[in-house]
Amino acid sequence: MLSQLAFFMRFLLKISALLSTWTAPFIIAVAAFTFVQPGVFDWGHGDVQTCILGFIMLTMGMTLTTEDFRILAQRPLDIFIGAVAQYSIMPLIAFGLVHVFGLPRGIAAGLILVGCCPGGVSSNIMSLLCRGDVAFSVGMTTASTLLAPVVTPLLVLLLAGESIEVDAAGLFRSILLVTLLPVGIGTLCNWLFRKRDGYRTVCRLMPGLAVLGLACIVGGVTSSHGSKFAESGVLIFLCIFLHNGLGYLLGYLSGLLARMDSPKRRTLSIEVGMQNAGLATVLAGRHFPLLPEAAIAAAISCVWHSISGTLIATIFCLVDKLRKK
Repeated sequence: MLSQLAFFMRFLLKISALLSTWTAPFIIAVAAFTFVQPGVFDWGHGDVQTCILGFIMLTMGMTLTTEDFRILAQRPLDIFIGAVAQYSIMPLIAFGLVHVFGLPRGIAAGLILVGCCPGGVSSNIMSLLCRGDVAFSVGMTTASTLLAPVVTPLLVLLLAGESIEVDAAGLFRSILLVTLLPVGIGTLCNWLFRKRDGYRTVCRLMPGLAVLGLACIVGGVTSSHGSKFAESGVLIFLCIFLHNGLGYLLGYLSGLLARMDSPKRRTLSIEVGMQNAGLATVLAGRHFPLLPEAAIAAAISCVWHSISGTLIATIFCLVDKLRKK
C-alpha cells in the first residue's frame, strides 16, 4: 500500500513538473479546446472562478518561505524599483491607449483594471525558464500582491473614476479576500508545517496545481466570453497586444536605467508585462456588471498574457544560445 502511494506521488510530481515546464502550450490548448467546446468549462465562472483564483494565491503562499520575505528586507531598493515600475508603467500605458484610441467605456475599464492589477503568479515560472532572478521575481510578486488591496482600487479610481463609477471600497474588499487572505493562510501553513516531509511533498505539487487552476480560469473565461472575442474587433486585440508588449519593453528599459544585471532586467520585464489578468477578469465581472466589455478585455488579456509570457521567456533563452555560438 505504501509503495503504491509513493508511486502515485512520484507520478503526480512528474505531472506537476511537466505542467510547470509546458505552461503556455497547455494553456493555449485549453483555450483552443474550450473555444470549440465551451460547454466543458461552463462551470468556471462567477464564485467558482473567484475560489479558483483564491486557491492559486493559496498555492503561492504555501511556496513562500521566510527566506522569500527576507528578500523584501535585504533588497529594498530592487523591490522598490520593481513596485514603482509595476504600478506606474502598466496603468499609465493603459490610460494612454484608452485616450489615444478613444476606447469605449467598457473596454477602457477592462484595460485600465488589468493595468492596475499586481503581477501574475506564473511570472515566477517564466523568470525561472529564462534564467532570470527568481528570488527577485518572487519578491516582486509578493510585494505587488501585498500592495494590491490598497494600490489597485486607488489607481482604478484615479485613472477611470472620471467616466466610470468605481466602487473602490468594494474593490479593496475583493482583492483582500482573493489575494492577501489566501496568501497569508498559505504562508502561515508553511511556517507551521514546513518541517514535515508530507507537507514539503505537497508544496512541490503546488506549481502544477497553480497551472491547472490558471487553465480552469482561462477555460471558464473562454467559455463565458469566447464567442464574443471575434465580435470585439481588431482594436481591442491591438490595444491588449500593445499594452502587454510595451510593458515588457519598458520594464526591461527600467532595469537598464537602474543599472540592473541581465537576470534582474529579464525578471523586471516579465513582472511588469505579465499582469494578474485572471484577477482582473474576476473583478471586472463583479464590479463592472453593466460593462460586459470590461470582462471581455480582461479575459482576452488573461489568455494572451499566459501565452506571451512564455514567448518572451523563450526569446531570452534564444538570445543566450546565440551568444554562446
